Amino acid sequence: MKDDLYTYRFYRETAKSEDLYCYEVKEKESDLFISSGKNLKEPATENLKKYRRQIEEYIKRDPSFLYALTPCELLKDAPIIVKKMNEAGKICGVGPMAAVAGAISQFLGEDLLKLTDEVIIENGGDIFIKTKKTRKVAIFSGETVWKNKLILKINPEQTPLGICTSSGTVGHSLSFGNADAVAIISNSAILADAIATAVGNMIKSHEDIPKAIHYCKEIKEVKGVVIVKDSNLGVWGDIQLEETLK
Repeated sequence: MKDDLYTYRFYRETAKSEDLYCYEVKEKESDLFISSGKNLKEPATENLKKYRRQIEEYIKRDPSFLYALTPCELLKDAPIIVKKMNEAGKICGVGPMAAVAGAISQFLGEDLLKLTDEVIIENGGDIFIKTKKTRKVAIFSGETVWKNKLILKINPEQTPLGICTSSGTVGHSLSFGNADAVAIISNSAILADAIATAVGNMIKSHEDIPKAIHYCKEIKEVKGVVIVKDSNLGVWGDIQLEETLK
């Protein structure tokens, strides 16, 4: 039953920015919440369909891509989004579909940035953000003691940025670990999504937090990481947290 609260996406009720247009874009399993300087729902919908179609048509020709838990050997004419997902998986040893939400967010975000100078795309908790002002991003950690206390401050000069979260206790994504939340910050939302999965798989107990942070330090593209397991919190990198943590 862990999916019910997450599927409702309750957090979107408090995520609307008064200075941006906010709207949902949905296509099959994809359910995106977008904030942008202009109302770009129509082009966002068309581009979402485009990228989903590219991935779906590739899977029809190469079904193993969908279920792979490690990087694949791709067909030579694989679309760019598929190649980027697989490249991210190779860096951290996970299957390419571990990066699908981050890939769609980033590809779509880069398209929309041709039409506006500010975009925030949330795709099942995975975020692509390009902002002109400081924004706050909450990390949902279930019913732990850190609930409603993990608020990232994202400054304009840090963006564009990917902020992606994995959990073994919240949500529907496949995880072989038991972390309540693993949030990865990187300039690539695609890579952040894949690494969040890899790190989430490592966390069986709070004792795994130090080695997971060390692992993240070894990947130069990782800008920061937040890990929650029960009452335990691990933080590393270029991260600013709200004063509620003090």
